[in-house]
Amino acid sequence: MRSYNIGWFPGDGIGPEVTMQGRKVLDAAGARFGFKINWNHIDLGGERYLKTGETVPDSVLEEMRGLDSIYLGAIGHPDVKPGILEQGILLKIRFALDQYINLRPVKLYPGVECPLKDKGPEQIDYVVVRENTEGLYAGSGGCLRKGTVHEIAVQESVNTYMGVERCLRYAFELAAARPRKKLTLCGKTNVLTFAFGLWDRVFHELAKDYPQVELDYAHVDATCMWMVKNPEWFDVIVTDNMFGDIITDLGAITQGGLGIAAGGNINPEGVSMFEPIGGSAPKYTGQGKANPLAAILAGQMMLTELKEDAAAQAVEQAVIGILPTMAGQGAGRMGMTTDEVGDRVAEAIA
Repeated sequence: MRSYNIGWFPGDGIGPEVTMQGRKVLDAAGARFGFKINWNHIDLGGERYLKTGETVPDSVLEEMRGLDSIYLGAIGHPDVKPGILEQGILLKIRFALDQYINLRPVKLYPGVECPLKDKGPEQIDYVVVRENTEGLYAGSGGCLRKGTVHEIAVQESVNTYMGVERCLRYAFELAAARPRKKLTLCGKTNVLTFAFGLWDRVFHELAKDYPQVELDYAHVDATCMWMVKNPEWFDVIVTDNMFGDIITDLGAITQGGLGIAAGGNINPEGVSMFEPIGGSAPKYTGQGKANPLAAILAGQMMLTELKEDAAAQAVEQAVIGILPTMAGQGAGRMGMTTDEVGDRVAEAIA
């Protein structure tokens, strides 16, 4: 029997609750499709930081490097200053494991309420490929005269040819494998001429290797407009770290909200990490109200990355099957508890 060593990283808030439902579903998929998941608990997050002052010890990073994949719940604790856990845990893991692609499917499923007038599943089905280890998140910059009225703060966007090229190539490969074969570069070439001058040049260099892919370009502000007005224009969008962070949240609300939006931090040659993108939502912790579908779909993405395509398809179909029975997709509006949703999806797979 095939087996996978998966790091279960439940984290903070509702993370343990929703990923436990994902584990339940993934175990059911394994039983049906002939593989086993060995779950390795990763104890990181706000509680550990408050007790020990640690974010990610080097020993834990070394353990992660030996895994087949990582399944993350959420990071964010109300008693920890914003930025400490995000930079000290999430960004540190992404950089250390070179998870240079952030992959965000934006897909509206039948039966999910969409805030966009006259838009349905036929119009909202695209993927955002976000560069995940450079840009403004690289941490380049600093402060001078901090705490005075003369303070100067500089945050630099770092874009290397290597980082841009491998992100764009991933996006081209993805677009070439999809039926529509269209790739949109989202940038700001008219103002950020150095950074997106590089992106644009490499974009057109690589296009020669993918003649079957239709090229498109949109400034980031225009991209936001078209994601609302004409989401059907998009197939694959590729962009830098900051713009990708922003437009993927916009995409999430058009597909029904954070309760159903999942993402992956991908190293195609190494260890990837998958997560629901909604955050720790501490006010819902322990109430059984948190929607676990985003966590379940993050698990489905993980199965795809592990090449368990039949199992991944079964998980997605089980989610689609349960959606019409749910009163809504947000926390507290599901019509059933967190555990009941997980049970129903797992039963559909089994």
